[in-house]
Amino acid sequence: MSRVSPTLEGFRAALRRPSLTFAEIAWRWTAGAVAWALSLFWFIEYLATLPMSNADATLLSTRQPLLVGKAIAHILRGSLNRGVLAVSLAVIALSLLWIAAASIGRATTVRALFDYFRRGVASTVSATHDRTKPLPLRSLIGLNLFRVAVVLSSLLAFVGAAVLAGFASPDRNPQPGLAFVLFLPPAGLICLVCWALNWLLSMACIFAVRDGEGALSALSAAVTFSRERSGPVFAVSTWAGLAHLAAFSVATTAISLPLAFIQIAPMRLILATVILGTLAYFAVVDWLYMARLAGYISIAEMPENWASSASLSAPPPPGERFAPGPLQTTIDRDESILSDIPIPVV
Repeated sequence: MSRVSPTLEGFRAALRRPSLTFAEIAWRWTAGAVAWALSLFWFIEYLATLPMSNADATLLSTRQPLLVGKAIAHILRGSLNRGVLAVSLAVIALSLLWIAAASIGRATTVRALFDYFRRGVASTVSATHDRTKPLPLRSLIGLNLFRVAVVLSSLLAFVGAAVLAGFASPDRNPQPGLAFVLFLPPAGLICLVCWALNWLLSMACIFAVRDGEGALSALSAAVTFSRERSGPVFAVSTWAGLAHLAAFSVATTAISLPLAFIQIAPMRLILATVILGTLAYFAVVDWLYMARLAGYISIAEMPENWASSASLSAPPPPGERFAPGPLQTTIDRDESILSDIPIPVV
């Protein structure tokens, strides 16, 4: 099998195996649908528990911003504890659901990608994949638990950064501009660290499935892999990121066009168009994610000299990669230093 580049191999695998994208969409969208349904149910039930007196209804009917604000503040008074408790329980339940769905879905897709590449490069890969081997769900659950912990830690870090930046804008001398400027550097650092850790943890799933090791061993393998194959990994990530950016640009443009006819077209038609465009964008993003994941697996299955060079030409056969040249086994008797004839002294 002639290899072109890990990036093209990843996109080729995503095109040839659309069932993997459908599997990715299935578990991601299922978890997302449950999250939206649970959030909507929580919002409706939370509003049903809020007491509203006749005075509050009168203030709301005035449609004056000041009076409406006072009515809402009075309605929400004393209900913050219930709301926080309900949100906390919902977040825990959704996190557990996402961890279970992500572990099973990632194990299935990664194993299928390994089977695809190992069948395609059977002449260059000596190891075979045992399909009877159980899925490393424990390792994947640990990695996904770390990802959830990273996200929650990032949210807490954002709150801490906002509190620290708020000290620069006290009530006696408010300076919101200064507080915002002081909030930006730690917020950017938090986003960068969260993205890097999430990227490493998502890549570690590859080695958890391939090697069947624990979560920490898989994470260590991912760090070593990204350091030793930094060039090809950077190329796959860059091209996948550019494709994601292009898809986002096209999607935002396509979704914003129906909004221009909001006063002419029916609202249901515009809403349906926006929803369908958003779902199409999410489907393309899931396909790009599978292409990027396939690119990483392609690099992991390539010999190191292929991945480092990323040549556009076909690689040499396996037996000729490091084949040494012919060795000279005879002695040249005409060489003066090896000859038994004495050298004349001048």
